[in-house]
This record gives sequence, structure tokens and C-alpha cells, in this order.
Amino acid sequence: MEVALWDLAGKIRGEPVWRMLGGTSNRLRAYASSGTHRPLEQLVALAEQVRDAGFPAMKLRFGRPRLEDDIAALAAVRQTLGEAFTLMVDCNQGWRMPWDVQAPWDLAKASEVAEELIRHNVLWMEEPLYRGDYPGMAALNAHTGDRLKIAGGEMTREPYEFHEMLRHDCLDVYQPDAVCSIGMLGLSRLARDVTAHGKWFTPHTWGNGIGLIANLHLTAGTVGPEGCPYLEFPFDPPEWTPEARDYPLATPLTIDDAGWLSLSEAPGLGVMLDERRLRDTRTDRATYR
Repeated sequence: MEVALWDLAGKIRGEPVWRMLGGTSNRLRAYASSGTHRPLEQLVALAEQVRDAGFPAMKLRFGRPRLEDDIAALAAVRQTLGEAFTLMVDCNQGWRMPWDVQAPWDLAKASEVAEELIRHNVLWMEEPLYRGDYPGMAALNAHTGDRLKIAGGEMTREPYEFHEMLRHDCLDVYQPDAVCSIGMLGLSRLARDVTAHGKWFTPHTWGNGIGLIANLHLTAGTVGPEGCPYLEFPFDPPEWTPEARDYPLATPLTIDDAGWLSLSEAPGLGVMLDERRLRDTRTDRATYR
């Protein structure tokens, strides 16, 4: 709802939301965020597709039954893309899903995996521990130091939790989502606080184009590329393509040849909904209580 109100406010004022939030920048570089556990040959082909599309960075998701297979997948992608290409890894330990049957990592396990990621020149390690384990995250962050950034916060909901993580120096990269967390206004304040502490603010985005455009306006407008070197861009074809992901929008969001996502001077969020498609996919049986 708040995202829609920002769009409305921008249209009333005749200003883009990124400018209303501070106007720091109108663009950010995107990283290709993948989420599927594919056979190695398919994963390597995806990595090549990511590079050829212009992305400067790619994130892989761990979580296969054997950690050795996760490391092998990372090694294959690193060999394919070379040492200069930026890689991140999402460990998915911050919260549990019904199909998670393996024991969650403790500090010792996360530290062991961190050393493997360092060996493969990974930029950041995402959600290596339960999101409420502030002492564990702080200890891991101290252990990795400048060798590996620790990222997290996508499922964190309350402002005090973020401030506790800042106080304990839990993370190098903060990832709250404008559509899942405390909203664009609340996160605009947090983004500036995070960067004032010398950390990065780069929101989680794993949904449709409305969420992506909201996080793009939020982050470009508040901290810009200096505070957010890379913004998450779900890209994992054939399942996750811009066209499939952004089905509510009249035009999907895309990067340019250098991996930049750019915003215009159009008022509000600067995008149009595909009203016919939304009508065609609506059901009258759904209820909300």
C-alpha cells in the first residue's frame, strides 16, 4: 500500500519518487540473482548468459543436500566467469522454510563455509546464520574482516532489530526489502543510517517488477551507487525472466549493456500497470481477512 501511495504522491507533485526521497542518483548497477539449483552444465550456461547480458555480478544460492555440491557449483561458475567477475553467495540460513530438513548452521559451520567462499573470491556471504543471532553474526563478521562481507536482513521487520545489528556490527551489507519490511519512508531513514556507519544498503528483491522498481527508487534516491554498488535483479531463465517476473507491468524492467538500471523523470514510480493482464488473472474467490 505504501508503495502505491508514493506513486500517487509523485504523480500529484509531478516528481519521480527517487527525487522525492533525496535525488542522490537515478540509476544503480544490477547483479543477476539466481535461485535454482541446476546441474553444473546448466549453471555454467546460465553464468555465461548473465555475463553476456551485461551484468557485472551474479549471486548463487546454496542449499543443496551436500555442501560439497554447493562449493563445486561455485567453483564451476568462478572458473567460467574468471576472477574479475563479482560473485555473491546466499546461504539462506536466516530463516526456515517447511522444506528445510537440514540442521541450521552454527558459528563454526558458517566460519568453515566462509573460508571456502574467501578461497573463491566471493564478495559477500548472505544470511549465514539465523537472523536473530546477533552475537554469532558479529563474531563471524569479525572473523572474516576485510576478506568477505557479511550480508543479511531481508526478513528483518522492526527498526530496533536493524539498530541492534548496527550496534553489534553484525553486517557489512543490509538488505531489507521495501515491500516486506518497514516501507520506503522507514527504509529511507535506515539507508542513510547504514551508510553513515560505513556499510552498504542493497535491498532484497525477489518478486515482481513493482517490488524491484520500489527498491530501485528507494536506494537510488537515498544512497545511490556509493552506498549500493549492486542492486538485486532476479534473473534465472527460463523460469525467471524480466518478462515473466514483471507480468503486472506494461513494460518489463531491463538493464543496459553495462548492467545499469536507470530511472526517468516520469512522475511517481515511472511505470504503468498492464491493467488487462491483471484483470485476466484476477480471481473473485480470493478473500483477505
